[in-house]
Amino acid sequence: MADDEMTTAELARYARQLALPGVGVPGQRRLRDARVLVVGAGGLGSPVLLYLAAAGVGTLGIVDDDVVDTSNLHRQVIHGDAQVGRPKVSSAREAVARVNPHVRVEEHAFRLDATNALDLLARYDVVVDGTDSFEARYLVSDAAELAGVPVVWGAIHQYSGQVAVFSARGVGEVDGVTYRDVFPEPPPPGTVPDCATAGVFGVVCGTVGTAMATEVIKLVTGVGRTLLGRLAVYDALDGEWRYLTVRADPARTPVTALAEPEPVACALPEPAAAADRMDVGELADRLTRGGVVVLDVREDWELATEPFDPAADADVRHLPFGRVVAGDADAALAGLPRDAVVAVLCKAGPRAERVTEAARAVGVDARVVDGGLLAWRARPAAAAR
Repeated sequence: MADDEMTTAELARYARQLALPGVGVPGQRRLRDARVLVVGAGGLGSPVLLYLAAAGVGTLGIVDDDVVDTSNLHRQVIHGDAQVGRPKVSSAREAVARVNPHVRVEEHAFRLDATNALDLLARYDVVVDGTDSFEARYLVSDAAELAGVPVVWGAIHQYSGQVAVFSARGVGEVDGVTYRDVFPEPPPPGTVPDCATAGVFGVVCGTVGTAMATEVIKLVTGVGRTLLGRLAVYDALDGEWRYLTVRADPARTPVTALAEPEPVACALPEPAAAADRMDVGELADRLTRGGVVVLDVREDWELATEPFDPAADADVRHLPFGRVVAGDADAALAGLPRDAVVAVLCKAGPRAERVTEAARAVGVDARVVDGGLLAWRARPAAAAR
């Protein structure tokens, strides 16, 4: 049997896809021979990997340096409870193997940066950008422009998502356009929604990720019209897709070399001064001596999954951060004591910054607990006793 012939098992597996006009055996061979790199095995990468594996993409590269966390599972459907704590690339590889053993997976369990991105992207035919940071998106776009490979890009925020195909080179009769053409600069610091509280509607990842997988298959097989030159915007609450025309910026300077993008900060207040903070060691000491009130600003569901209960006689109060954002916390803040230190606690610290600022504005001696509950859990065993 010639190398380009399909086995009986492959013909049976892809029978319904082979029957499609524009795909057939030639299109299926192109999928089998394709090398696709998926950057990020998270909310968007999960449906992309599952559907590309099912469709018969021959080689899937996966880049991710993270491990599976319980909070990922409502949207990162390629992982499950048994994979919590494991590297996402190995978890995703096993899931792909369960879907289609004919697919080869190349694991890249490291952070993509300016030293490795170009070399890695140049090994693949198509790149899928499922990252969740602006600096990573610019890095992928720049490396893809230098490597001459198209990028299928997607992004999500709460109940909405966006999908596009970017390529410095044209595809067919459509002129090239890159991520930098559409988004020339990252948003100013402080304008990105609060990373700790924005949230995401898990099923939007499935909708957007599946649309991204569709674009990959169209690029590889040549069937249909890709989203190059268009930006698809999805609104889950209205159940609508809108399409915006995007074009290359003729004034943009082409990318000639990779540089590490500057991180884009979330929209958070200025960090509290040193006098307005305490570490977990000081919090533990104050809880022992008394004269401190702990204000836990996490949401109700967070308290249910990870309660903060340092001692039976500790004065721990709860003010959900959502109430502060909604401007519905004045009475709760006014009711805090003025004769005690108020230690403001959230999961990691960012939300506590904003609540501390609001509490101090009404005369409360509020202090941010550095590192929040994560730091409290991680403090030395001797200090925890």
